[in-house]
Amino acid sequence: MIARVAAVVGLVAVTAACGNETTGRATLWITRDRGAHVLKVTHVPAGLTAMQALERVADVATRYDGRYVEAIDGVRGSLAAQHDWFYFVNGYEADRSAAEYRLHAGDVEWWDYRAWRNAMHVPVVVGAFPEPFLHGWDGHRRPAVVEYDKTTHRSAAAVARRLHARLAPVGSRVASDANLLVLKCPPYPGGTRVTAGMRGGDHVGAPVVFTVVCDPNFARTVHFHYEVTF
Repeated sequence: MIARVAAVVGLVAVTAACGNETTGRATLWITRDRGAHVLKVTHVPAGLTAMQALERVADVATRYDGRYVEAIDGVRGSLAAQHDWFYFVNGYEADRSAAEYRLHAGDVEWWDYRAWRNAMHVPVVVGAFPEPFLHGWDGHRRPAVVEYDKTTHRSAAAVARRLHARLAPVGSRVASDANLLVLKCPPYPGGTRVTAGMRGGDHVGAPVVFTVVCDPNFARTVHFHYEVTF
């Protein structure tokens, strides 16, 4: 994340490219309002910094020696309006300047212009799924587990294969260092929802838990969004 207030550093295709940080390509998204409005989707070479990639595809204004993004394509952050540009890599809110993060093949670099009045810090979002399950953070991928209940076993098995994940019933013991995807549809769920959170701590790259309730098409519904609730 690059956030003005703190002056701090700041489809769904499971067949995304693999490789090291200097070969292949990454994906770059630019959106507004927590992913509600998609402005640009493109590909950039791996090996660039996140800032170099952004400057290849957009008109960027920066501050603090190029470490802080002030505006993208004329859309400028505003302290008075409490709006700014935030960025994520593979669904994780970045913990460093975009000039300091080097893209790996398969990474999803995502810039979103949004209000921060009620949510300055959003450590992980669902909208880049299947990230971070496939490519993790900074080239390091965690083991993954997909949990299912009696109504979601078939779809969970298919997702687990695509994520190269272990399949387990809901409530199973899961290693503390694993990313967890829970697919369940309990009686009387009160609507579908897809949410993301951290399993322990909120530091970037930490294990995540995504919970999908009664949404068999979640892979499409989460695209570009922080979370999905109906």
